[in-house]
Amino acid sequence: MEAFLVSTLVVAVGEIGDKTQLLSLLLAARFRRPAPIVLGILVATLANHTLAGLVGAWVRQVVPAALLRWLLAASFLAVALWALKPDRLEEKQSATASRFGVFSITCISFFLAEIGDKTQIATVVLAAQFNDLGAVIAGTTLGMLIADVPVVLLGRAVAARIPLRVVRVIAAALFAVLAVLTLFVPSTPG
Repeated sequence: MEAFLVSTLVVAVGEIGDKTQLLSLLLAARFRRPAPIVLGILVATLANHTLAGLVGAWVRQVVPAALLRWLLAASFLAVALWALKPDRLEEKQSATASRFGVFSITCISFFLAEIGDKTQIATVVLAAQFNDLGAVIAGTTLGMLIADVPVVLLGRAVAARIPLRVVRVIAAALFAVLAVLTLFVPSTPG
């Protein structure tokens, strides 16, 4: 349960103001069809975070525990610093809307935008830290939906009211706390 709750919280907070959240806003404004956009985000996130989780689980198996603890702490600190940097999304107009449906466009663009993103890296780190791959993937996916679905449904009205700088600082602090906990709190199996 800890892996699920931590994963959900970390990604939900870390995703606010992230480029994939901005992509959600762009898709909602462009297509005005929330159901296929939300479903596309869900499918893309499950696929992306499953791959990231598998990488994290593999790292957990091949890296010695003492070294892994330091690598995880360093990774959480790196993501904390990254969380302080505002994301920008370059809007690229294309003819893809006429060839693919809203669901397909959302799946493909969201999956690609998430590659190398801080929430994907966080998923790798969380899967390496917790020996519960299913809980990490479910948690990070739920966290992504918690942050992105309101943007799709409510659009610009919500986005304009979120103090992104404050949220970035909170996300960075959360990742930094995870780094410290990784170093000083003994991990428990599972």
